[in-house]
Amino acid sequence: MSPAAGTYDVVVAGGGPAGCAAALALARSGRTVLLADAGTGPPKVGETLVPAARVLLGDLGVADRVLRTGHLPCYGSLSAWGSAELHAVDFINDPHGHGWHLDRHLFDRLLRDAARAAGAEVAEGTAVRSASRQHRGWTLALRGGTGPAGTGAGGGRAVRCRWVIDATGRAAAVAVRCGARRHTGDRLTALHVSLEADPRDTDRRSLVESDEDGWWYTAPQPSGRRLVAYFTDADLPAAAFTARHFLRRMSATRHVSRYGRPHGPAPGRAAAHTAHLDRVYGDGWTAAGDAAAAFDPLSSQGVITALYTGMRAGVAVGARLGRAHDGDDPALAAYAREVAAARTAYLRGHRLVHAQEARWTDRSFWARRLAGLPDSPIRPQERRSTS
Repeated sequence: MSPAAGTYDVVVAGGGPAGCAAALALARSGRTVLLADAGTGPPKVGETLVPAARVLLGDLGVADRVLRTGHLPCYGSLSAWGSAELHAVDFINDPHGHGWHLDRHLFDRLLRDAARAAGAEVAEGTAVRSASRQHRGWTLALRGGTGPAGTGAGGGRAVRCRWVIDATGRAAAVAVRCGARRHTGDRLTALHVSLEADPRDTDRRSLVESDEDGWWYTAPQPSGRRLVAYFTDADLPAAAFTARHFLRRMSATRHVSRYGRPHGPAPGRAAAHTAHLDRVYGDGWTAAGDAAAAFDPLSSQGVITALYTGMRAGVAVGARLGRAHDGDDPALAAYAREVAAARTAYLRGHRLVHAQEARWTDRSFWARRLAGLPDSPIRPQERRSTS
């Protein structure tokens, strides 16, 4: 098929890590790919990439391209979880080296550049607005963007493809339109502010501190500022969306309060809940990244899981397109099992980590997370930090 004619093997909806990884895998296998990056939604801030991500980015052939500049090294994590005392995990003993406090805008842009260099067509500012399934193919209505796949000035056009990969994040916009059901595991939300950093603040570690209604996260940012975020359930009083409320709660912390006092408007707000689709592929479509399974930021798995599921989805779809007949495909079925296994491991770790915090088991936030907890306690060395 010829991309110049508006026809592709695969259209990837979503230009974040999952979508880029899928486009990279497909383009390098010789498939014609359109990566449609809507560029909408709140900006991604405060994300930390764990050291092991270096291996996955190396498998994608982009480690040097996306990590060489613009990000801040992360040398470990601190946590006051289960007690008021700080517990440290240093990356000096990690075989993969240090992690990174990401400039997510730069990280995603460099990933899209890598996909473009591999042969994918990238349509910036372009969203998949509707999808019509025909025999062995799709007609997609695109909106916005510039370049061959976009019209500019907010216009739209139609393109055809054999397969669609949904990498639209927690919305799972394409998969839901195709009949998949979205299951939400909790109501976790993040309230966040960006503070001017103290010039004397040279600590490059992240910090997590729990309280009676949720937990705090703070980390230095590549911009030179410091992110402070509070995670609680959206239906709890602790989620009050005011500057005064945020300041009062932050001032009551033992450790996070040392990094300054927020001032100005109310904090920003972002979804952080656990969610998954009841199925991650169907007739002509596959979901990847947060669209397939979205994890609590406490797991530190968000970006690396997006990269992994995007890459594996791209490989599975490429294999499916190489088959001469329809019907269930072993590559897609294997991909679904990989996503399910990752989610199962995440859920077990999520419950066990929350079980370490036993000071406020009578509070709604913690009681919800202890429900259905396995009997075996987590060992201290299995402690996790946030991203």
